[in-house]
Amino acid sequence: MDNQITKPEILIQRIALLALAILLVIPLGIFGVQMVQASDPYVKTVLSLTGNPEQGNAIFQINCAGCHGWQADGRVGPSLQAVSKRKSRYKLIHQVISGETPPMPKFQPSTQEMADLLSFLETL
Repeated sequence: MDNQITKPEILIQRIALLALAILLVIPLGIFGVQMVQASDPYVKTVLSLTGNPEQGNAIFQINCAGCHGWQADGRVGPSLQAVSKRKSRYKLIHQVISGETPPMPKFQPSTQEMADLLSFLETL
């Protein structure tokens, strides 16, 4: 009996097909996650607004500076310098409102306040 699975040509073809399938699934998964994230009404509204960095700085000083430092250079919480280069706008919004990374509290600013805060964070 000739077992086709053990033939090197068949094995290489199956590995190549599996690699191709994985390479196709990853971008589709990422695209799907982005579509779900973008469909959140709060996020959609925040991203549609123009933020005021001065207002965002005031919001930051009141709510965030105690842990992240007056200059956002870190204290209890991490430095937020250049954070907008490391995290997407959606991830920044999620980080602020989710409360998923203790000791950071869950914080639900209005959509305009969140747009202002994002605008400020992008200046760091």
